[in-house]
Amino acid sequence: MATHSELRDFWERRLEGDWTESGVGYRALGRPFNTWMYKVREEVFLREAARLTPGRSGASVLDVGSGTGFYVRLWERMGVGDVTGCDMTDAAVQRLRGRFPDHRFVRQDAADLDAFDDDSFDALSCMDVLFHITDDERYTRALGEFSRVLRPGGLLVISENCLRRPEQRGEHQVNRTLEWITDTADRAGFDLVRRVPMLMLMNAQVDAPTPWRKAWGGALRAATLTAPTGWLAGAALYPLERRLVRGRSESPTTELVAFRRRERG
Repeated sequence: MATHSELRDFWERRLEGDWTESGVGYRALGRPFNTWMYKVREEVFLREAARLTPGRSGASVLDVGSGTGFYVRLWERMGVGDVTGCDMTDAAVQRLRGRFPDHRFVRQDAADLDAFDDDSFDALSCMDVLFHITDDERYTRALGEFSRVLRPGGLLVISENCLRRPEQRGEHQVNRTLEWITDTADRAGFDLVRRVPMLMLMNAQVDAPTPWRKAWGGALRAATLTAPTGWLAGAALYPLERRLVRGRSESPTTELVAFRRRERG
């Protein structure tokens, strides 16, 4: 398992070389397929975050692990004017400042948000970040930091894999169980309010039986070997994926999970 320093260097190199959807997404499937995948992510995030964030025009939002600024842009589309972003890499922060000159961006790690005061934000998003924190202690610290900087009643929106099967540990990613994630969030002062599929077929089937996981993963990689076939595969799956994420309550891959910060006791 990579150390925190090694993980940061990994993402610094990756985003320096590819500051696009494929750089922050499922890189093996290529940019054209990732572009279609992110269209589905966009629809789910806009639907759910808008539902859970009343009074958005006056809200203050922190986006942790901003990457390319994909979710910063979605908060803007929902009418949130006060959006702050942070990322662990200089490569992302420098480019984000140029892309979004009206917002503040700082280099901060999810587990150490010391640039921000207590009770600073009404909502916080941390998308496709937490399963890349391979150290459980740092993951727990990150949720503690989210709790600290959110106001009581504040909204936390994350994406996670929420396994029903045993956790899976790799060098740059850990897929944790739903029980572990919700228990850790509870100890940090959060109540679970919403969990919905963010993707169904357009990502690794990490919570599916091994034969299906391997077969579907192989099919996706074969279909995306070239940019044209990757675009066609994404275009073909996109309408089905849109229906599936609306019609299912759980996913074998990435889910959007929302919590509320409890009143401080």
